Amino acid sequence: MAKVLISGASGFIAGHCIIEMLNRGYDVRGTLRDAARGRALKANLAKHTDRIDALEFVSADLMNEASWVEAAQGCDGILHVASPVPVVQPEDENDVIIPAKIGTLNVLKAATANGIKRVVITSSVAAVMSGSRDSGTFTDQDWTDLTRTDLSPYVKSKTVAERAAWDYARANDLELVAVNPALVLGPALEADYGSSLEALYLLMTGAYPILPKLGFEIVDVRDVAVLQRLALETPEAAGQRYMCANGFRWFVDIAKTVKAAHPQLKVPTSQMPNWIASIAGIFLKEIKQFLPDLGRVKKIDNTPALAIGWQPRDADTAIRDGAQSLVDLKIV
Repeated sequence: MAKVLISGASGFIAGHCIIEMLNRGYDVRGTLRDAARGRALKANLAKHTDRIDALEFVSADLMNEASWVEAAQGCDGILHVASPVPVVQPEDENDVIIPAKIGTLNVLKAATANGIKRVVITSSVAAVMSGSRDSGTFTDQDWTDLTRTDLSPYVKSKTVAERAAWDYARANDLELVAVNPALVLGPALEADYGSSLEALYLLMTGAYPILPKLGFEIVDVRDVAVLQRLALETPEAAGQRYMCANGFRWFVDIAKTVKAAHPQLKVPTSQMPNWIASIAGIFLKEIKQFLPDLGRVKKIDNTPALAIGWQPRDADTAIRDGAQSLVDLKIV
């Protein structure tokens, strides 16, 4: 496989995917909504690879099918990473759901139009664990229950988009692989770090004096990129979902890891009772979407990913390196 198309090239995960693929010998074509960003983005990525000349950018819009057919010409595989990821959930859920679904289908149609055999989509554990509010361990066989009334627009968007992708792949004989990351931490590549590191930013800036009892499975962004590559390269990965996570941590434990590395920062390390968090969620939209999972330990089985050679970093490394990058980039 010589050339891979990576969608949403300016994103946190996509940037690391570009670096991973370049450093493994691939030529890469990245898509951008705004082509004007290409020069600065290329200069930034050049700090992490000596194959930057093997990277090119093209413009593509999630809602424009023709732009994807053109973008995919001459490519041998696709990593579809682009998807709306709001920090605060929109009032109209369709503002997130429709672009996620239509964008994914447009990318898959472009693969079919160009004779591309395999596409790897970046889904999320949001499409896996939100179907049950119980504690426990979740696998690739689990799906979010879309009939629930307490799902956030983002959760719905990832579930709807992935379901639509599998339906399309089955109907069109396309080799589809889904990679479902948990909370993605690890080093930011630029000051525009997107939504993934928002949890660390809020901790490091003291946005909340005490923390809700929320826990998350965590994965390092560099390991998300590696699993994307393995999903593209491994023959037996076709038709599989790979849970991309490597360690559950309570929010307060994430805070303590950050505090230990950056004692000069006023990082909160106290935990609020659930009833206070429930009240706070009425006023704080960043918290509201997570309230149903207060106090629940929801873990991920990453055995299938390990079986194809994935060797992820531990969660604490992802936390520490993500926090350090925010300091190095002078974001905090």
